Amino acid sequence: MLSAIISCFVVAGIAPLVSRAAGRAAGWFLALLPVALLIYFMGFIPEIAGGNVITESLAWLPQLDIALSFRLDGLSLVFALLITGIGALIVIYAGAYLEENPRRGGFLCVLLMFMGSMLGLVLADNIAPFFIFWELTSITSFLLIGFDHARAASRRAAVQALIVTGGGGLILMAGLIAMGLTTGGWELSHLNAQGELLKGHPLYATFLILVLFGAFTKSAQVPFHFWLPNAMEAPTPVSAYLHSATMVKAGVYLLMRLTPALGGTELWTTLLVAFGAVTLLVGAVLSIRQTDLKLILAYTTVASLGLLVMLLGLGMESAIEAAALYLVAHALFKGALFMIAGIIDHETHTRDITILGGLRQAMPFTFVVGIIAALSMSGLPPLLGFIAKETIYAAGEFGPATIIMLLGNALMVAAALAVVWTPFSGTLPNVPALPHEASPALIIGPALLALAGLFAGAFPGPFGDAFASGMTGAIIGRPVSLELAIWHGLNLPLLLSLITLILGLAAYILLPRLRAAITAGLSSLGWTADQLYDVALAGLVRLTRLVVRIIQPGRLRVYMLMTFTVLALALLLPILVYGVPLAAPLVEPQKLVPNLHAIAIMILGLSGAAAVVVVKSRLNAIIALGVQGVAIALLFLIYGAPDLAFTQFMVEILSVVILTLVMTRLRLDLRDRRGLTDRVVHGAIALAVAVGIGVTLISLTQQPLDLALSTFFAENSVPAAHGHNIVNVILVDFRGLDTLGEITVVLMSGLAALALIRMRHRRSSPAGTTAAEATAANERPSSCAR
Repeated sequence: MLSAIISCFVVAGIAPLVSRAAGRAAGWFLALLPVALLIYFMGFIPEIAGGNVITESLAWLPQLDIALSFRLDGLSLVFALLITGIGALIVIYAGAYLEENPRRGGFLCVLLMFMGSMLGLVLADNIAPFFIFWELTSITSFLLIGFDHARAASRRAAVQALIVTGGGGLILMAGLIAMGLTTGGWELSHLNAQGELLKGHPLYATFLILVLFGAFTKSAQVPFHFWLPNAMEAPTPVSAYLHSATMVKAGVYLLMRLTPALGGTELWTTLLVAFGAVTLLVGAVLSIRQTDLKLILAYTTVASLGLLVMLLGLGMESAIEAAALYLVAHALFKGALFMIAGIIDHETHTRDITILGGLRQAMPFTFVVGIIAALSMSGLPPLLGFIAKETIYAAGEFGPATIIMLLGNALMVAAALAVVWTPFSGTLPNVPALPHEASPALIIGPALLALAGLFAGAFPGPFGDAFASGMTGAIIGRPVSLELAIWHGLNLPLLLSLITLILGLAAYILLPRLRAAITAGLSSLGWTADQLYDVALAGLVRLTRLVVRIIQPGRLRVYMLMTFTVLALALLLPILVYGVPLAAPLVEPQKLVPNLHAIAIMILGLSGAAAVVVVKSRLNAIIALGVQGVAIALLFLIYGAPDLAFTQFMVEILSVVILTLVMTRLRLDLRDRRGLTDRVVHGAIALAVAVGIGVTLISLTQQPLDLALSTFFAENSVPAAHGHNIVNVILVDFRGLDTLGEITVVLMSGLAALALIRMRHRRSSPAGTTAAEATAANERPSSCAR
């Protein structure tokens, strides 16, 4: 399984090269990978259908019990087949859809990276890789949505999707970590096995809310639904793949996966049914208000996701079965319809249903494919959508939930007719481009998806045995056997299906009036969720600017003042609040013998420190500071730490050289011109820092010396790091990342100093100014840097 995931990223790396070399056939060549992965996962169908679970694990961080562990069961297998099967068709479709785009290779690269991320998400069992792949889907989705980065709308939609889904992912991480700490395991399967412990824990509500926040943001539940329709700014292959069949169902997948761990409680049912019902109605109502093909489909996707969440909240076996069936049916018909919408846009250069019409004559095959997919969406036999809808109504048991489902499904029937029947019926209007039948690369995807829905609906028994039963059993946590059929006699679900179709047809006939009424109603409500997002983001930007003006005023003196003020508070507040037991330092009598070397070095260091404060010239202060640092290095040397002394010497030499260079190249005052008030304030802060450090050091030296860390380094320096110089081993091996960070800071400081020097040089060297004149100008004092 890991090799399947890695292969997506490997092929993604060569996708631009293949795109340039293969030309029009690039999509067909790159689709060979997802086809191969589809065949690979199909090989597991018999074993998974037999109730087995396939696991794979590779040690990653065994000290933290984190492994690259993967799990293939009925749930993850269905998702893997959808990801690879629909992914293969989307790659072929994208190759033709973006044939004239010079950045097609980059698009296919990111698309394959997304495929690998989504595969990793549904196959991962350990929390760590699961979260990594979860966030990778958000990042790659961001890149795909913002593919047309020259357009402001595309950039906004991409950033919005990243903020909403990425932020929800961070909250989800907190919930998963909390659950892992509670149960003592980091596998999703382990969390499910400890379901009773989690449900009975005092923090169960916290666990559930954190997980639901991540799932609801990813699967566009109200009030986070607004990002999905805005993501329609992406090219149609993105909408057909990410926003109908795969990524938006990641949140639903998470809820399905954690149903044994968190489901079955009153809080679970209340929250999921409430949010799912609201999302279903909001998405369905807003869908019939739209006139853009992709926006109609986007809002019906929101509604369908709400329906899935609602079914999971109901929790009965029949509801879980309905959710599993509808998830697959929706992926098939919605992926096909999105690609049909892309074909219409590609051929006519418009997606406005108020303009389109009569395309049946020019695009007969596309019309037939669209009709099959729309009938599945409407829930007519013998399509999988019909079986799914019958199961949904059977799960509702004719209560309030059933009425909400009926209304939502009826509006989605009207939306399906608006997407397919409106553009293809009537006479051909004056569209921007003369339409014709789509190329094979564009039509093969929706055709195969529509036929897959037809085949699964016509032969529900084999479909249920191979996929639906295993998927439902994996969600519930125990084996189940489904008996799917097209005809169950004259019963309530069939009656509700007929009512759904009648209401849907009526809504389609009254579509213009309903659209106007909904628009008027929304205008009276005030701000939408999308507008609230803009307001919140603008408020955050204003707050950020305010904070930056306070802590980043552009004056080095303010930065130093704030830094040392915080340091003084950090040192003195704990001392004042908790107190520090101080006593006279214990000194052994034999150590009272004067050490002339040490005394001389201490006098040298104190003289340097005093000179830094007293001298007027900045250059003299730099030299005096170097003298004080050299004195410390000499102390290290005479007390048996030559390596530390060498390091201190090097630091002091470099500091003096760099500071001298900077001070001589920048236009700074040669003397300190601070007033008395500034001197008193700065002196008080310096004294506070000195007292805090002194008291802290005296307190620490009076504590018993803990040699555990020193012993560890001494014992492991040679066997673990193969080094006899313990200090070097600590810096390079045990604290390697810390040292790398320090080196990075020094490098960035040097680059910043160089940038300042060059900036000053450019500003002071107008056209025609000689180098000598520029140097002289740089050496003149300026009050702006005081």
